[in-house]
Amino acid sequence: MAISTDNTPVPFAIDEDLSMIRLFDEGLEWLSSHYVELLVTIAIGTLIFLLLGAIKRYAARQVSNNEGLIGYRAIITQAIARTSKFFMFMVSAQLVASYSNAPDGVVRTVGFLFTISIVVQVAIWLRELILGFFTRKLSADPNQSDTLQSAMSLIRLLVTCVIFAIATIVILDNLGVDVTGLVAGLGVGGIAIGLAAQGIFSDLFAALSIIFDKPFRRGEFISYDNTTGKIEEIGLKSTRLRAITGEEIIISNTNLLDKEITNLTRLGRRRTRYGIGVVYQTEPDDARRIPGLLKDIVEENGARFVRSGFVGFGDSSINFELDFDIMSSDYEVVYEGRHKIGLAILQKFNEEGLEFAYPTQTTFTSAPDGKMIMPYPEGGFPVHIQES
Repeated sequence: MAISTDNTPVPFAIDEDLSMIRLFDEGLEWLSSHYVELLVTIAIGTLIFLLLGAIKRYAARQVSNNEGLIGYRAIITQAIARTSKFFMFMVSAQLVASYSNAPDGVVRTVGFLFTISIVVQVAIWLRELILGFFTRKLSADPNQSDTLQSAMSLIRLLVTCVIFAIATIVILDNLGVDVTGLVAGLGVGGIAIGLAAQGIFSDLFAALSIIFDKPFRRGEFISYDNTTGKIEEIGLKSTRLRAITGEEIIISNTNLLDKEITNLTRLGRRRTRYGIGVVYQTEPDDARRIPGLLKDIVEENGARFVRSGFVGFGDSSINFELDFDIMSSDYEVVYEGRHKIGLAILQKFNEEGLEFAYPTQTTFTSAPDGKMIMPYPEGGFPVHIQES
């Protein structure tokens, strides 16, 4: 309620009407005195709007023509193609309002809408760039398409929520709203959610670590602790392996990454060591020939000889070692190669008269006076013949 000059109350509607009339009069006065600047800035703003629209259409055509490409140029082009018309219009409007000496009310209104448009547009661009980067990194391994789709769905949700939550806080802050309590609340809520779903998030980030760092991929053989198997599936929560003995092994991603993992597929070769013992009755010259014989056997069977030699005197054998590489990462090929080389060693030693040692014991007998005697007559082993 307004008060007239004679102290008579005046309804608000009349006061508001007067304000609108004054605003209208001020607008007419501004147009009459700045119409030249207004026309020039409108022309420039229109050109900028058309230019931004042309850039957006060009980017959209590039995205359509290069569909399926995931390079950095394609990622940036995809982000540009997501430019909104509202943002382009507000850029032009901000230019007109700033350089045409528009009334303060118009400048504040346009500035407020421009702030909202630029914050939202930057959020959209960031979202496209981040998701494009993730897509590029994740699509480098086509063997994990199922895992990648699940991971991208979750990443897309997380990135969208985080970016637009920040954008909302920025907009509210520009409106003059005290966002300190809101930020604190979001922080506390995030901590509570993180603690409640600690195990889930731990396995999720471990899965993303496996996908990005690629310590192993689907189809590769790995070994950890006492387990050796082939990777069948890398999920968001767990990884599944097929052990060489046939059973399926399921282990959480977090536990798996905490272990020392040996990727057998990336060796390019598998090394095998054989321990070979021959009897003490072997002649020294025959013992000297053993490393050469083993080398010939390995090379004849298509493997790579590494080393072989005497390593020590055992309880009942003269011990040698043989190291050789089978030039394959396929466990079945390696298994067959070891089989062939082992049987070839057996055959060669039999042909050369070299005897493999096995655990034996010799008993010595002494007389009451301490003199060593034979446990049987010197003529030979006692023979018992039973006649029927």
